[in-house]
Amino acid sequence: MVNFGKKLMADQIPEWKGYYINYKLMKKKVKQYGQQLQQGEKDRRRVLKDFSKMLDDQIEKIVLFLLEQQGMLASRIEKLGKQRAILQEQPDISGIAELREAYREVGIDLIKLLKFVDLNATGIRKILKKFDKRFGYRFTDYYVTSRSNHPYSQLQQVFKHVGVGAVVGALSRNLAELQERQGSYLSIYDQPSSALKDPIIDMINSSVDKLTRSTNFLRFLGQHAMIADEESPSTAGEEEIEDQKYHFMSLMLNLVNTFLYMVNTYIIVPTADDYSVSLGAASTVCGVVIGSMAVAQIFSSVYFSAWSNKSYFKPLVFSSIVLFLGNVCYAMAYDMKSLTVLIIGRLLCGMGSARAVNRRYISDCVPARIRMQASAGFVSASALGMACGPALAGLLQWKFKIYMVTFNQSTLPGWVMAVAWLLYLVWLWVSFKEPNRATEVDEASQNPASGQTVDIGRLENGLAQPLLTDSVDKQNEDEDEEVDDSEEAADDSRKPATSIGSAYRLLTPSVKVQLLIYFMLKYAMEILLSESSVVTNHYFSWNTSAVAIFLAILGLTVLPVNALVGTYISNMFEDRQLLMVSQITLLVGIIFSFKVTSTYSVVQYVVSALVTFVSAEVLEGVNLSLLSSVMSSRLSRGTYNGGLLSTEAGTLARVVADCTITAAGYLGVGMLLNVTLLPSLVICVASIACTFLTYNSLF
Repeated sequence: MVNFGKKLMADQIPEWKGYYINYKLMKKKVKQYGQQLQQGEKDRRRVLKDFSKMLDDQIEKIVLFLLEQQGMLASRIEKLGKQRAILQEQPDISGIAELREAYREVGIDLIKLLKFVDLNATGIRKILKKFDKRFGYRFTDYYVTSRSNHPYSQLQQVFKHVGVGAVVGALSRNLAELQERQGSYLSIYDQPSSALKDPIIDMINSSVDKLTRSTNFLRFLGQHAMIADEESPSTAGEEEIEDQKYHFMSLMLNLVNTFLYMVNTYIIVPTADDYSVSLGAASTVCGVVIGSMAVAQIFSSVYFSAWSNKSYFKPLVFSSIVLFLGNVCYAMAYDMKSLTVLIIGRLLCGMGSARAVNRRYISDCVPARIRMQASAGFVSASALGMACGPALAGLLQWKFKIYMVTFNQSTLPGWVMAVAWLLYLVWLWVSFKEPNRATEVDEASQNPASGQTVDIGRLENGLAQPLLTDSVDKQNEDEDEEVDDSEEAADDSRKPATSIGSAYRLLTPSVKVQLLIYFMLKYAMEILLSESSVVTNHYFSWNTSAVAIFLAILGLTVLPVNALVGTYISNMFEDRQLLMVSQITLLVGIIFSFKVTSTYSVVQYVVSALVTFVSAEVLEGVNLSLLSSVMSSRLSRGTYNGGLLSTEAGTLARVVADCTITAAGYLGVGMLLNVTLLPSLVICVASIACTFLTYNSLF
């Protein structure tokens, strides 16, 4: 991947050259300001003032040109409208065809303008990041706050593409009018759901959707997966290579692995307390039993992530075998009367967590054109497994013996999952196809020289990435043409993190806050789920089936809630607004969960649990979306990637939560609820405060 400075020069339209952001000059100025501060030639306030003015001038230049081009497009559409009116009076087939092509030419020019906005928006983001990197991550907050909220904001003109919507609407309406409508007198406004099927309009709408951060359910689900969304292939050769690596059955096997693992995680939750009691331990030891799987997952995530650099098939085979053995140990612990064997079984299950492999396979081996669907499938499989686990436990209420082996509600989850993993292993061995890792694409040789003509294919590929997210930032950091001694050299800035320590050093304050939020929401969810059996049995005398139904209902809310947020709510509000509101709602759910009176009703528990769980689900999607936007591009590749860091943060939260449940059990079951909710309350308040402090950097 070439650096952004070279990409800007290669992708810009030659006749518009003078209207792009002068990225090279801005980069030199940042370096110059650093030297002047070190030598005492300028103070910090003067540097901020000069840089602000220079960036204002650059943005004003971009905006004025953007408005001029929009006006020219509008004028062309107006002239074509007059020709269309004449053709309506005197129909001519060849004239209509020529007019339709004329409208499409306007559409192509509009796509060029959107590409212009894309490059400049990315340049603004990059130069702000570069300035923050040298001077302390504070300028962006000030600049965005002071500019974007001003009534005469020019920054909003760049990022909100004011006026483009009207041009798109005019093109869509006129092209629709030129099509044969079979006697219908309805317009596109009368049939908003009947979209115009024209490739140019499709390309424009796709570009505008990216530009406005417009999301749909599929994309919102995909954000949960925290899968690196690499840049779309820019050539037919790259697409062909991607297709060679892709194997549908192998993808399905990864998704089934995800589903089975989530079932395996939650199938024991309704019965873990009874199992612990049957082995002579306290019911609250269920926290250790449930959490031991997460403890092992902290370590397994790292070695599976590293292993996936070399193979996908072998780690999946290893995962299946270890999970089979772990579930057998879990089931045999009952007849062996050994709590140790029970915990060892759960540890083995955690050691078999191949979610890092599943994510990596989707990121590396699924073509870009369907990667979002695959990411959504990953999240859906996780959600379905989360719901099916407790539901399946509720069905396994039989009790019988075969030879000296006991089968009951405590052991059957282990036996059922052992059989499931054995069958999965056979399917994996027969059907999985290891992708060819030797295939590489020399991107530099694939890039054609920039010319005068901008063809549709190139424009479409160039606009396939989100314009308001760090589409290019997700790739490699800039390679400075002149080496900046205070920053990393170009080669180093392109390398992925090689250890947890080096990955941590790449975390900005905004990223740390997002990881804290992820830790908080996973902690709150684990407390709710893991102690549900003990709490409901103590206060309401629920049996295993009742707990299983309750947990299954919670799990089934995941997809409908994400559909609502991803399809509607995320289109009406910014991610950072949703982030703050969902945290506050989660805080309300936690507060409402406390037992503060002598009685504790089913209604209070169920309603507070629903509010807490649903808020946490909404928060997770928004949080991972923002996390992928503010995280360094060096964390999008390698073993210690952003997906691993978020997984480790979430897994650590589950471990802490389950240990908290067991520790609180020593105070008595009557104290369990309030004692375990108190850390959730404190962490949630802290995360809200940190979000408030970094709010203006979340864009």
